[in-house]
Amino acid sequence: MTELDREDVVSILDFFGELEDPRSTVNRKHLLGDLIVISICGVLSGADGPKAIGVWAQANAKWLQMHLELPNGVPSHDTIGRLLATLKPSAFRSCFQNWIANLRDDVEGIDTQEVVAIDGKALRRSHDRKNDLGPLFLVSAWSVQRGISLGQLATEEKSNEITAIPELLENIDIGGAIVTIDAAGCQKNIAAKIIGGGGDYILALKGNQGNLHKGTVDWIMQQSENQFADVKVRRHRETLKGHGRLDTIEYYQFEVPDSLPGRSQWKGLRTIGMAIRTSREGDKETVDVRYFISSLRLGVRRFAQAVRGHWAIENTLHWCLDVTFREDESRVRDRFAADNIAWLKRFAISLLKQQNDKESIAMRRRMSGWNRCGDHSGRSSCLVAIVNRPNCATGTKLNRPLGNQKML
Repeated sequence: MTELDREDVVSILDFFGELEDPRSTVNRKHLLGDLIVISICGVLSGADGPKAIGVWAQANAKWLQMHLELPNGVPSHDTIGRLLATLKPSAFRSCFQNWIANLRDDVEGIDTQEVVAIDGKALRRSHDRKNDLGPLFLVSAWSVQRGISLGQLATEEKSNEITAIPELLENIDIGGAIVTIDAAGCQKNIAAKIIGGGGDYILALKGNQGNLHKGTVDWIMQQSENQFADVKVRRHRETLKGHGRLDTIEYYQFEVPDSLPGRSQWKGLRTIGMAIRTSREGDKETVDVRYFISSLRLGVRRFAQAVRGHWAIENTLHWCLDVTFREDESRVRDRFAADNIAWLKRFAISLLKQQNDKESIAMRRRMSGWNRCGDHSGRSSCLVAIVNRPNCATGTKLNRPLGNQKML
């Protein structure tokens, strides 16, 4: 993974020029750009909500005043909270997504199709019993190779994931990519949407596609009786070690059989696959078997890389959000604020993942908060880079307006 240069991070600020300021014009004291920069930097430095962002800003007031306009001083956490609760999440995300789309795409050492993993996650403590609202559910798209969050869409229930995925696909570029989705997204319209967007798909199969799932399992089991002697099969085996566990994964890929139920209804369907994961931890052994349908041609190593890559959204993004960013503990109930803060956290992970060092995401996040003395030689330079222009070494403040910088 290549390190994100300071010039790349600075360019984030250029994509907020068209963001509409949702705040009332009465007693507006703070610049929109200042508030956004403080929110990004606060989350990068360990803040998990408006209150923490405000406390972080007050604690770092002298440093912020060196780099931002702050015509009326450092804003309070109430000001930050009101902004995040009124800023339309789709417009907010659009600014970040426009920046992501302009990131250089020369990912070092990657010469295969990009894998875009799509999965949902509930913000477990964001429920609002007073207004009879359950936890907010977020569907995210994660670029496995680049380690960046490509998009996010909020829904009120997990069942709405099926309708959210097509909308999310419309907002990201999947041309030439392999899109992987778990069984909830194994739907004909979603497969067609991916093919229509110029991508390929690998969709996990479970009981929600009853006949297709049963037909796939039965056919593979039937062919396995003679060790797949009568069909064209591609196989790949790999071993993964980590955290005291040994995983052995066997991948099988086949051309889609003519007899598969409903084959013609799935646009672009070319292959089916199976992954058998045997995990050993101490004296305990578990076996997990998963089945897939795909628009990819035969090529088991590419199939294996994409399937393994999909697990990264759970093991990398979701785990990091829960453990490092404590997302499941967030008690922000306002839907706009919860959505915007969730996106800030995903964006922060995307930035921290670009650092090319041996530190964990948690340590890089701490270092972003520690490294605020103007020293750009530190390995975690994301925070310093965001607030500084290229000539910031001279102490010059941000000299170009961000967003709708009206002080009406």
